[in-house]
Amino acid sequence: MPRLTAVPPLSKSLSQRLLHHFDLAADPPADLETLRRLVERFTQTVPWESASRIVRRARHESATDCALLGEAYWEAQLASGSGGTCYESNYAFFSLLRRLGYGGYLTINDIGGAAGCHSAIVILLNGGKYLVDVGFPVHVVLPMQPDRRTSAESPVLNYSIEREEGDRWRLRRDPSMRVGGFILHDVPVGDAEYRAIAIHDYRHDGGQFLDAIVIQKVVGGQLWRFHSDVRPYVTQQFVDGQRRDHALGVDVAAGLAERFGIKRDLLAEAMSALGLPPAGETSPAPTDGDVAAP
Repeated sequence: MPRLTAVPPLSKSLSQRLLHHFDLAADPPADLETLRRLVERFTQTVPWESASRIVRRARHESATDCALLGEAYWEAQLASGSGGTCYESNYAFFSLLRRLGYGGYLTINDIGGAAGCHSAIVILLNGGKYLVDVGFPVHVVLPMQPDRRTSAESPVLNYSIEREEGDRWRLRRDPSMRVGGFILHDVPVGDAEYRAIAIHDYRHDGGQFLDAIVIQKVVGGQLWRFHSDVRPYVTQQFVDGQRRDHALGVDVAAGLAERFGIKRDLLAEAMSALGLPPAGETSPAPTDGDVAAP
């Protein structure tokens, strides 16, 4: 079994910049309340997004040069407002938690029929285990009780987790959107193995979220999303589980930058890399009211 502290912590100077960025105290206690506040501030500040992945994949010949892990992720976030998908976001967040004094480990998990396609963090605290996952994202901290189902509510979605058998746990969210949850395998993954998985996910033949721009973030206390497969382009706002579409103007990248806080140039480069029409004049919008959610 890999050491639980295998992931290197962030530098103290960068962690202090991030705490200021999140509007949190400079030296918070490593307790449950701080953990909850960190998850809340992350999901309100850092978008779940694939645009930066698409740009890096287009810029680099080798997948090895694409993954942003740890400090590189955070420096990019501070500079451009970018985020990432599960592998990079959870690794970066865990490296911050390590600096702040939390213990735990990273895991590799299943979504739908796809095995080994999603990461999550298990934090060891107060003699128990807690699921932390800013890469789904899960907007709450969930205690893992082996003998019962536990649940928690957030302003945007509600979550529950229960043990099915052995190291296998089931995470559910409600309203379920298109992806209702995932299977957590409560097995620690070492740093070197995790990094190899994150790099491999940039391969051209099947890397996740490299063929569409998807963005999700909590803005103004509500969940907002963009998916480039929906035409004409809209931002999607979720209110009480119901989706409301908002049209984007002629400059789609500028509209997305204003809504999600990501630099316009990065978004425009991602659209160009995928050959997307700049204003989404083609293809009708889907009729089922939703598209695949991250």
